[in-house]
Amino acid sequence: MSALIPESHIDLLTCPVHGVLTTLMPDGQPQSSLVWCDFDGECVCVNTTRERRKGRNMMSNPKVSLLIVDPENTGRFLQIRGEVELIEEGALEHLDAITRKYTSHPQYYGYIFPLEKQAHETRVICRIHAKKITLDAIHS
Repeated sequence: MSALIPESHIDLLTCPVHGVLTTLMPDGQPQSSLVWCDFDGECVCVNTTRERRKGRNMMSNPKVSLLIVDPENTGRFLQIRGEVELIEEGALEHLDAITRKYTSHPQYYGYIFPLEKQAHETRVICRIHAKKITLDAIHS
């Protein structure tokens, strides 16, 4: 069961605010990536491929951290630490939905990333099951 995201910070997950996802490299070193975020009502979701570094890291070690900072008030943030569940089913549709959320484009492949690359990638939804949630000092 995931820890609950406080209502005071749900807007950071439903608006197009970028997050920083940190995964662990095979040698234990952290690796951070700027990501688009989504919320399915229980878990924060990001989208990647099994072939990219963060995807390979999460397949080896599901422990992650996601930091989202409010761009309108940089003292307000949400940090989620937990374990990720990787789901292939519906991943391309999820990617296109968050592409529309964050950009003016109708889909990812062919607009953001070359269409011919799609055949060489295995998309996954990364559902982060929160174990620990940290908020800015005002809201914690």
